Amino acid sequence: MNVSRPNWPNGLGLLGIHLGALLALWPGFFSWSGLAVAGILAYATGALGVTLNYHRTLTHRSLRMIRPIEYATAILGMLALQGDPISWVATHRIHHAHSDRQGDPHTVRRGLSWAHLGWLFRANKYAPASAERERYCPDLHADPFYRALPYANVPLQIALAVALFAIGGWSWLVWGIFARLVFTFHTTWLVNSAAHHTGYRTYRTTDRSTNSWWVALVSFGEGWHNNHHAFPFSARHGIAWWELDLTWWNIRMLAALRLVDRVRVPSQAMLNRLRLPAPARSA
Repeated sequence: MNVSRPNWPNGLGLLGIHLGALLALWPGFFSWSGLAVAGILAYATGALGVTLNYHRTLTHRSLRMIRPIEYATAILGMLALQGDPISWVATHRIHHAHSDRQGDPHTVRRGLSWAHLGWLFRANKYAPASAERERYCPDLHADPFYRALPYANVPLQIALAVALFAIGGWSWLVWGIFARLVFTFHTTWLVNSAAHHTGYRTYRTTDRSTNSWWVALVSFGEGWHNNHHAFPFSARHGIAWWELDLTWWNIRMLAALRLVDRVRVPSQAMLNRLRLPAPARSA
């Protein structure tokens, strides 16, 4: 793994983005159109890019997209500025391999602040270096498209910023880039922190994953995290009928349009085998 040293570029970049987001509190930078642009981009980059593509499609192969849709949503994931697909997927696969144990890059056992944010810029010997990324992502590393994407990370964000400023001025830039990135960052990080700390457990797992309705609400269904750790291959995270999973709705729509196939979900026998007794579910 990496030599344990602080990641200063990550830390300074995150600080700058958060400082930029504070401009959204200034009335002069507010507009309803800017807020709408931020919402649309948060859904496109967070729900479609990170959640649907990076997580459920590329990391766990819970479904198969037709190649143009896969590549397009991967680019949307890049615009969430959480890293290129290979680095993101490798980190998440390592997390599942060592969840809440030694080797987990963002284990909650080191505290909520570490699991939420600290692991990204503090000394972290379990953050995957290039050799580990290739080892954990041979499928993506074999594709020239995914090998090329790391070089487009910052240029894509700059191109989006220039386009937003050209169309909508400072309001669109502040809300569409800085405010939107901060929202998408924290909704993703809450899955690592809050959804390993508070909530209920429906299924037996070896980690601290929980189901959190409010994390699911802001993260497009990712907060049903105990369900996910029990059945990592499942394209559906909100398994109970009342567990709202917006990304699962997206998958069903895409499947109806024949843009995705090989959608995997657990069988009833699998659910029954790992289901916890009723008293333990409200832990």
